[in-house]
Amino acid sequence: MTISSPQEALIHLMVIVSASDRDMGDAELARIGAVVRTLPVFSEFEQARTLEVAQGCQKLLSDDEVGLEGILTLIHDALTPELRETAYALAVDVAIADRSLNPEEHRMLDIVKQKFGLERPVVNAIERAASIRHRKG
Repeated sequence: MTISSPQEALIHLMVIVSASDRDMGDAELARIGAVVRTLPVFSEFEQARTLEVAQGCQKLLSDDEVGLEGILTLIHDALTPELRETAYALAVDVAIADRSLNPEEHRMLDIVKQKFGLERPVVNAIERAASIRHRKG
């Protein structure tokens, strides 16, 4: 099984982060949909395929031969270093879309930043920007 495009990889990662606490809430699902509809990286992606790609992610996660480690490797390999930063930013946005970051989501973000080899200043900037964007008031 492979991930055939960077856009699919981004969707896979957002789904993994959202599902990490075993509760894909409405806020997180809405955020994923908004990201796919509005960000330039998805401009040539067929939005109607979002659900299909998300379901494919769930199948990969449940496949004993792939699992979380395997799917993270597939995501990593489908992305350029710049898009790995974008992926982490999207993962953070999805994780805090419901204005809380539970331990499972926090752990998943730690795994992703380690797997992607992101530099500390980049991670700090992404996380700070996300916390600013999601402030209530």
